Amino acid sequence: MKLIIYPNDNGGVVVLTPAFECLQTRTIEEIAAKDVPAGVPYKIIDASDLPADRTFRNAWEAQIDTPDGVGAESNEFPVQEGA
Repeated sequence: MKLIIYPNDNGGVVVLTPAFECLQTRTIEEIAAKDVPAGVPYKIIDASDLPADRTFRNAWEAQIDTPDGVGAESNEFPVQEGA
């Protein structure tokens, strides 16, 4: 399973888990662009890359030097052709 991570305002990490139903019609990149705040860099990772111990989850950090993208200006999906 793929997840989306991006830095929050407190220096921590937000972890987004896309809904299975959404992944049936949209790519994870489209979901990330829509759901990550505008201009914020994000990374798409495997769920297995997260620490198994969630005790200190609020202290997690992520270095996103090479982002997979940045959040889009709109929080809506673009219209798909034929829809």
